[in-house]
Amino acid sequence: MIRPTVARVDLGAIENNLRVIAAFVSVPFGDRPTISHRTSPPGLIAVVKANAYGHGAAEVGLALERAGAAMLACADIEEGIVLRRAGVAIPILVFGALGISDLEGVFEFDLTPTISTPAAAANLEAAARSRARRGQTPAVPGHGVRPRTLSCHLKIDTGMNRLGFRHDNLARTLPEIAKSEHLAVDAVYTHFATADEPEHPAFNEQRARFEQVLALLPSLGLRPASRHAANSAALLRDERVWYDFVRPGLLLYGIVPPPLASTLPLRPALSLHSRIVHVKGTRPGEGTGYGLHAVTDTPRTIAIVPAGYADGLDRRMAGRASVLVRGKRVPVVGSVCMDMTTIDVTGLDVHTGDEVVIVGQQGDEAIGMREIAAAIGTIPYELLCRVGTRIERRYDQT
Repeated sequence: MIRPTVARVDLGAIENNLRVIAAFVSVPFGDRPTISHRTSPPGLIAVVKANAYGHGAAEVGLALERAGAAMLACADIEEGIVLRRAGVAIPILVFGALGISDLEGVFEFDLTPTISTPAAAANLEAAARSRARRGQTPAVPGHGVRPRTLSCHLKIDTGMNRLGFRHDNLARTLPEIAKSEHLAVDAVYTHFATADEPEHPAFNEQRARFEQVLALLPSLGLRPASRHAANSAALLRDERVWYDFVRPGLLLYGIVPPPLASTLPLRPALSLHSRIVHVKGTRPGEGTGYGLHAVTDTPRTIAIVPAGYADGLDRRMAGRASVLVRGKRVPVVGSVCMDMTTIDVTGLDVHTGDEVVIVGQQGDEAIGMREIAAAIGTIPYELLCRVGTRIERRYDQT
């Protein structure tokens, strides 16, 4: 290893978190009054888009498959191909719009696409029809050749106003899909815009609209076998939206979506570590870094950490966030630069080579992504996904 800044990813924590979520939605399943009519608990579609939220899609995908995920979900065809090439064998759902994509990867790597727009439906139908005419059928890993229809999930826009067929226009948009000879709509789903905002009325409005859509689909010629709607926040909030599958994302990585709270025994999976490369003193009236910010009227000791915004650290951390050195919280000061960050270690006996924990635990102290996100006014999803590619991921199985 050359660079001292590394991310440690605990695959055992991710497997633990999947099992914790599975237990939460399963036991005691029959005692939950709002879903007592259901005969089985929902399966888990584990979300690994954006390189598994920065943790490493290939390694995390295989760990989730080992832990019992029913399906993985990613953003686009390219992400799905990465998972297949890593050896993932379970179904892989592609969330993104495919209207202008090269669709060969869907067939060659046995991916399950989302039909979310008329263009996506038309292009997938044409591609599947062409392959059927040529006698080409995709092989399911370990299961030989599958039928000449392409398994798809149908996305309904119940109010987020992003991808999906509008819930109030389905009588016009869906009959053509129902007549398709080469597309098999095996599942239908929606996505909540405000699942992490408990006071917002849109959540229940979207749930009611989705229920109406489910009741309407048979009359339009579609009878999907499965339904799903709940991301991490929604599955914590309302068991009525668990349906046949839930789609945990952030929870898999050990973080509860803010501002929600949970007593689930989750374990954070990623920690971010570096080492001090230089220690120096500053005099009264001196600042540090670009702009010479954080001027003080007393002498102080500062240390330089070789990680910056090119590695995913946010410039807003300066003056708002802390890191851990020798088991103590020390503030980020000055400016977070492209490759370096300055911390104030005044009063501590620190030396070049000492460990710096940016995210994680050191001694009795811990700093999590959720804490940093709150300090700088963003969300933990963003910070996780921004952990840079030049940071080496080291994988543990604890």
